[in-house]
Amino acid sequence: MSEADRVPAGINPNVPSVARMYDYYLGGRDNFAADREAAEKMIEIGLQMGNDAREIARANRRFLGNAVRMIARTGVRQFVDIGAGLPTQDNVHQVARRHASDPRVVYVDNDPIVLVHARALLARDPDVLAVEGDLRDPDAIFDDPRVREHLDLTQPFAVLMVAVLHFVPDDAEANRVTASIRERLNPGGHLVLSHIYTGDASADAAEAGQRVYSNTSSGGLARRGLEQITGFFDGLDLVGPGVVPVADWSEDASPGDGYDLVKAGILAGVGRVPA
Repeated sequence: MSEADRVPAGINPNVPSVARMYDYYLGGRDNFAADREAAEKMIEIGLQMGNDAREIARANRRFLGNAVRMIARTGVRQFVDIGAGLPTQDNVHQVARRHASDPRVVYVDNDPIVLVHARALLARDPDVLAVEGDLRDPDAIFDDPRVREHLDLTQPFAVLMVAVLHFVPDDAEANRVTASIRERLNPGGHLVLSHIYTGDASADAAEAGQRVYSNTSSGGLARRGLEQITGFFDGLDLVGPGVVPVADWSEDASPGDGYDLVKAGILAGVGRVPA
C-alpha cells in the first residue's frame, strides 16, 4: 500500500502533524513525508544544541509510563490523557493495568488521524474511551457526557498533559487552561505535565524551531522557562524531585541541585492535590 493509499478522509498529509512528528521521533510508522521532513529539521536543530530530539521523545515517553505507574500504585484508577497522540507501546491503559485493578482511561486529542487510530485500536475495550477534544477548552472535555459516563469525577483521577501545553503559545491561555484543570481535580488527584524548555537555546535556534512548528497543525510553539512551567502546578504538592529534566524524573528522586536546568530540552513534573 502506498503512502497516498493510507491517508484517511479529511487528512492533509502535506501539513506536518505534531502527533505524527512525535510518532517519527519514537520510531513509529504512522507518519507521512511532510512529518518526517519537519521532524528531521527539528532533529538537526537539536543536534546543533547538543540534544537529540529522538532521545528526548523516548525519555518523555518513559516519564509518562513512570508517572502512570506511580499514580496507579497510590490507588488512583482513572486517567484523562489530553493530547494523547498516536497509540504506541505502553499506552496509559496498558501501564495502568499492570499496577491497578480495572483502571479506566479517556484519551483526548483534536487530530483526526489520532482518533482514527485510537478508536480502531480500542474499539473492543470497554474500559477505554477516545474522544475528540481541545486542550484549550478543558471544561468541554470534562463536561462531555461520554466522559462523565465513563469516569466518576467525584473520585480521584489523574490528568496527563505530556508534551502538549507548549502548543498553546499564549501564556495567559496556558495559565487559564492549567488553572481550570487544577480546579477540577479533587484530593488525591494528579496533574502530570511535561513541557519544552528553552534553557540555554540560542535565539537563532529557538527561532528556527519556531519556524518549523509554525508550519505544522499546531501553528506554533511556546518558549517558556523553569519558573513558568513550575507555575502550572500552583497549589499542588510536587512529587519526587519537582520539575526537572524529563530524563531525570523519578518518584524516588529528591529535590536538589544535581539537575541540569540550563540545557534546553523538556522539563517534567507531577503534582498531587493535597488531602
